[in-house]
Amino acid sequence: MTVRNGEILFVKSVKDGIPNRDPLQDSDARRLFPEEDGRISLSDVSIKRDVRDYVLEAEPNGGSSQRNYIFVQGKVNDKGRLLTRGGLAEWIAEQVDKKKEAKENMKSVLLEHSFDTRTFGIVYSVTPKFHLTGPVQLGWAHSLHPVDSQYIQGTVVMPSAGDKEGEEGKTQGTIWTSYIVPFAVFAMPGVINAKNAEQTGMTVEDQELLLKALWQGTQHRQARGRGQQQPLMLVHVEYKDPFFRIGYLEDLIALQPGEEAWRDAGRRPSSLKDITLDISELLRTLEQYQEKIERCRIWIHPSLRVQSDISPFLQPLW
Repeated sequence: MTVRNGEILFVKSVKDGIPNRDPLQDSDARRLFPEEDGRISLSDVSIKRDVRDYVLEAEPNGGSSQRNYIFVQGKVNDKGRLLTRGGLAEWIAEQVDKKKEAKENMKSVLLEHSFDTRTFGIVYSVTPKFHLTGPVQLGWAHSLHPVDSQYIQGTVVMPSAGDKEGEEGKTQGTIWTSYIVPFAVFAMPGVINAKNAEQTGMTVEDQELLLKALWQGTQHRQARGRGQQQPLMLVHVEYKDPFFRIGYLEDLIALQPGEEAWRDAGRRPSSLKDITLDISELLRTLEQYQEKIERCRIWIHPSLRVQSDISPFLQPLW
């Protein structure tokens, strides 16, 4: 089986944190829309990091096939220094006993043994340089409702090191500050290009690992500042035509009550109990183009209320 042209729609939520901060805005939430719009955003880089970190943990040492090494990662050498792109590529080649082949054709070694190279593509700036556009392109994730980030402060007391051996450290309260988002629901679109998959050698197994990594990677990569994240819905549509796609699947879903309800009431949703996901327009569109669709699969978290019957597409969770 070969990878088909396809689209992805991924919906997730976050509580009490910000999964992707904006360093140009004092590490507040990223806002691509005007302030009066109220929505916040997550970059595709942030979500790819979740996928890569999951594969690193789930497929140690490249997995049993040694095909799932991660090229873009923060790996250090014996001296504690971060490996460069060239150093990472050489390290992967060494792990699979292909140092000689890598000197002649590093591209083929990385495509065979690196999951993120086959999936997301690569810009290899080490001579001989090469560039491959990945078959999987993820878009920005935008919140489905207005979101207010909150600026908070706290105090932590930690003993400082003593000046002399045996001297007790001093204790002093240190004030910390941070922005958090109490609750937000995000929708992220993505495309899978069948022609690019042929060029990178992305397989159906890679595709299935990607979908699993989107879901479980969101749950796996938890940190205090990133908040409590939860995957809510994942849609994967495969097309018969390698040049066709519906496009903008994220515009075919909506939260109920709608955006105006949160504006007029002067409040925001605070949990999944406050919302229902309406995907009726998405299902109508899928039915409209059913002759061009090979398969549609939908994964749903049991805590999410969904308005519409998705039973024909429903998949068991991993």
